[in-house]
Amino acid sequence: MNCPRCNIYLPDDAKFCSGCGTNTGPAGSGCARRTNLRQGISIDEDGRGSGRGYSFEIKHNGAFALAVVQLQAEQSIQAEAGAMVGMSGNIDLQSQMKGGLMGAFKRAVGGETAFVSTFTARGGAGEVALAPGAPGDIAAIAMNNQMFYVQSSSYLAGDTSLSIDTRWGGAKSFFGGEGLFVLQVQGTGLLLVSSFGSIHRKNLGHGERYVVDTGHLVAWEGHVPYQLRKASAAGWFRSMVSGEGIVAEFTGPGEILIQTRNLAAFAGILKPFFPTQSSGGGINLGTILGER
Repeated sequence: MNCPRCNIYLPDDAKFCSGCGTNTGPAGSGCARRTNLRQGISIDEDGRGSGRGYSFEIKHNGAFALAVVQLQAEQSIQAEAGAMVGMSGNIDLQSQMKGGLMGAFKRAVGGETAFVSTFTARGGAGEVALAPGAPGDIAAIAMNNQMFYVQSSSYLAGDTSLSIDTRWGGAKSFFGGEGLFVLQVQGTGLLLVSSFGSIHRKNLGHGERYVVDTGHLVAWEGHVPYQLRKASAAGWFRSMVSGEGIVAEFTGPGEILIQTRNLAAFAGILKPFFPTQSSGGGINLGTILGER
């Protein structure tokens, strides 16, 4: 069973919650019935599911995941511009500036494309295959009248009924290299998020504090409070030399999705192997392969 207050897993005979102290004995034995007080992040673990007018399957999960969406006739799915890998010949693709000029501006400043793509099956059923630009996982989240915050680079696709807005993420997030904005996603339906590397789920108990490098965030429940701060309590200098810089500190209860790799850090590893203006020419493959 799960605690009715903080939703952490408990043995069936538990008398109280080890995370928040809530009574789960006979008087509070409605624990299992009350788990809807906090729904958490519901991910289709088998990578398959269905929604209003469509079904989906996550294939090749791991380093090179692919989301295949089967649309019924005249049904649609919305995706980040550039996410399409392939589609049936009867799929109608429309791109538009979501939220008008201001919405497009906020998306562009937040590190996304200004346009959103909508795929609609015309005259019969059709298929759309979607994938992120970077290697990694795709998670299919079944939203049930919920709100999540999603790192802008992690949004892949979703039900057309979902409300997606760009929210201010705090000035410090800019210096953390993660952009000024995060996406606020609300509603009921399928939400596809992607990661660089694998997705690690972190469930926080009531009052539990947890610190995550901003470059590793994928998504988190909208009710979970967080603050951006320097990584080291000793000051900015030690935070920067530690390689962490800005971090996000969350306070439970709630759940966070974390990516196991940092795209900015990976780009930093590759940077020495790319030519500068002074060197000219292309990439030195011999250097990459360790040849002299």
